[in-house]
Amino acid sequence: MSDTTARTLELLSLLQTHRHWAGPELAERLGVSGRTLRRDIDRLRELGYRVGATRGAIGGYQLEAGSELPPLLLTEDEAVAIAVGLSASAQGGLEGSEHLTLSAIAKLEQVLPAHLRRRVAALQSHTLPMSLWQAGAGQQGELPQVAPELLGQLALVCRDRERVRFRYEGTSYEGTSGARSDRLVEPHALVSAERRWYLVAWDLHRDDWRTFRVDRIDGLFPTRVRFAERELPAADAAEFVAAAISSLKRRHVARVILDVDIDGFLAHFGVWGSGAEPVAAATTMWPIGGYSYEEMASALYWIPEGMSYRVEAEPGFLDYLGRLGRVLVRAASTDRDPEKDN
Repeated sequence: MSDTTARTLELLSLLQTHRHWAGPELAERLGVSGRTLRRDIDRLRELGYRVGATRGAIGGYQLEAGSELPPLLLTEDEAVAIAVGLSASAQGGLEGSEHLTLSAIAKLEQVLPAHLRRRVAALQSHTLPMSLWQAGAGQQGELPQVAPELLGQLALVCRDRERVRFRYEGTSYEGTSGARSDRLVEPHALVSAERRWYLVAWDLHRDDWRTFRVDRIDGLFPTRVRFAERELPAADAAEFVAAAISSLKRRHVARVILDVDIDGFLAHFGVWGSGAEPVAAATTMWPIGGYSYEEMASALYWIPEGMSYRVEAEPGFLDYLGRLGRVLVRAASTDRDPEKDN
């Protein structure tokens, strides 16, 4: 690439990242004279870019919107971020979005360097969106930031079935940041849920499937050790993450003690029984939680008729269940007096 071409591309990149550049400042950044800068501006105009110019003490240059779409210069992280957005849009349920966004991804991949094509392709094939009904009430608090480079690396190891090590900042019982720990996992898939990213992986230290928030992952280290794919105990990674989120501690918690062994419990509830533990040969403890008593009570509706259980919880929730039970009994009564219900 000639010096003139490289300088012109650098000029375009500067104009795309700044609303307005003073002429002397722009020339200084490029290391050229004002006359050379004006020639480079003219080259961009010949290529279809509308570069506006203003005179005077506060004069300078800025890139304007045009009637045609000229080429864009993207950094590597910007290209990955666009691929993430396009992939999510393709699966977002918008009419016509799948064809258009996959077409855009194909054009993007065509002009990308080989190492970026691998990251984009991995993101496209190893990320899943979680629907609103799966996400439920959603997560509270400040939105986390995730580096596009980290998402690309995780997508690649999911695709290549490569074990990775990383440091993870867990969540305390109160829902705040907890202790950091070293993890060795076999990554399965990335899931996006309400503007958060989750990694579903088999944790070799815990010998079980786990869900990790990507914004809490640090020091990712691919080991170059390949692994055989394991069967996920859910229809897909999005369902697994939805079940994991629903089991997190929220504003209220309770313990449900069921008269069934752990195998029978898991056979019925599957991943939605996350956190259940055997407390005796034929007894299982199932933790439930929610932002409201109504949300917690809804979990009890899934316990099959004939499976006896009791609830251990704060007095307020037990009182709520008592009131709810009386309302349901009254609603099911065939000889109730409608006037008493008013």
